[in-house]
Amino acid sequence: MWSVILLIPQIVFVGALIVGLYQKNTNSICKSKKRLDGKTVLVTGGTSGMGLEIATDFAQRGAKVIVACPFEDEGYSGKKKIIENSENENVIFKLLDLSNLASVREFAADVLKTVDRLDILVNNAGVGSDGDRITKDGMNFIMQVNYFGSFLLTILLLPLLKKTGTSDEPSRIVNTASVLHRIGCLNFNHWNEPQKNFPAYANSKLCVILFTRELAKRLENSNVVVNAVDPGAVGTDIFKASYANIFSSFGVVLSFILFTLFKQPWEGAQTAIYAALSRSAGKANGELFKNCKMTRPSRKCYNEKLAKNLWEESAKLVKLNESTLST
Repeated sequence: MWSVILLIPQIVFVGALIVGLYQKNTNSICKSKKRLDGKTVLVTGGTSGMGLEIATDFAQRGAKVIVACPFEDEGYSGKKKIIENSENENVIFKLLDLSNLASVREFAADVLKTVDRLDILVNNAGVGSDGDRITKDGMNFIMQVNYFGSFLLTILLLPLLKKTGTSDEPSRIVNTASVLHRIGCLNFNHWNEPQKNFPAYANSKLCVILFTRELAKRLENSNVVVNAVDPGAVGTDIFKASYANIFSSFGVVLSFILFTLFKQPWEGAQTAIYAALSRSAGKANGELFKNCKMTRPSRKCYNEKLAKNLWEESAKLVKLNESTLST
């Protein structure tokens, strides 16, 4: 038995090494020189990890940057880092808890009241742990943070995105997906029940891509485009609790492997930056990008009936009325 247990970290190491080397050799860098002076961008989860890198890049291009997260200390620390690294003082931190629908509504109302334009919305925030937790809104924690919260936020901010976009320069929505969407599945009768972390995460990312494709259909001729991005395997803390539980004896070693061999946050951020800035991505709608180029998601993501059902069920759960959905 001990021989099997000892074999597990070796298998994980070899697998991580293969994935890591492949990613390092195939990762693309966004080469856009586009400036964002006079434009406003919003990055959820923009105070750490990939989100911090995305927000810093936008600030360096001259944008007014709004970063959002549910933790004050992390939020103000992230804001300080962005200002220091970009020398752009026009950075705003706002509290947003995607696991709380009331917080999402309050945040969106504040943005609509205090911001006169929104050129780019990056739904980057995500979690990979606490899949067995149910929020006070009655939703699976991972599903609500990774999908339902972003679904509601996006719909509520659409009027401002539509107002800002033009035919020559549409506003852009970038949703963070994952390769794990390929193992995700949807069962509307059970999708908000307690789940193990990785299945819940995979299901949430499948929802992200289906939502992206359905929203794209509804945004035709609106001067707003929406696309999803797969950043690849990035060495962040998103699954820290998960692998700590699974490999409690080898948590430190596994953490080192993930952070060393997988993409660094700056590398993982490149495709989201590309989707938000590049001319070709601005002409795409409802697509998935990986390594700064368009790719095809799982076949199930092309199921239009499933995407429509997901939209309708999601709208019911977050209590959106028809007037808001048709805005």
